[in-house]
Amino acid sequence: MTEKNLFSETQKFRQWWLWLIFVGIEGLMGFSIITQIIYGKSFSDSKWENLLIGFFVVLAVCILFFILRLETRISDNGIYVRFFPVQLKFRHYKWEDIDQIYLREYSPIVEYGGWGIRYSLFGKGKAFNVSGKMGLQLGFKNGRKVLIGTDKPEDMAQNLTAMGR
Repeated sequence: MTEKNLFSETQKFRQWWLWLIFVGIEGLMGFSIITQIIYGKSFSDSKWENLLIGFFVVLAVCILFFILRLETRISDNGIYVRFFPVQLKFRHYKWEDIDQIYLREYSPIVEYGGWGIRYSLFGKGKAFNVSGKMGLQLGFKNGRKVLIGTDKPEDMAQNLTAMGR
């Protein structure tokens, strides 16, 4: 039996303020390194070698955030989600295990402490989110809860309605 994808979405970290922070940190560290090497002046107690290591660590984090993506697939077999490259395989949530499914507005910081793969301290379960404040809430027969963030709530709702979900 072939599986039919009815909805597909890929989200990435593209918030301007996040990239402004990364560019600001990299710029300050780069300026400090160049100033120490060329002019011999130091703005801190750190040696330029230590700043260079820090520069490359922050650069690696920037590259990771650029590569990170939340992939959501809804098919006739269930819902698939992964946070690549943290999760190489999709997590599969079967329709028969899902008790409740609905779209809702949520607060990423208040409810889950931010973005990414998050766990709520207040009984709201697990969340996969990248941006925005809309998500697909799943309630399972075993009591677990999972929220999957979406930037396309209308498209997702149309596809779920067409499936009878």
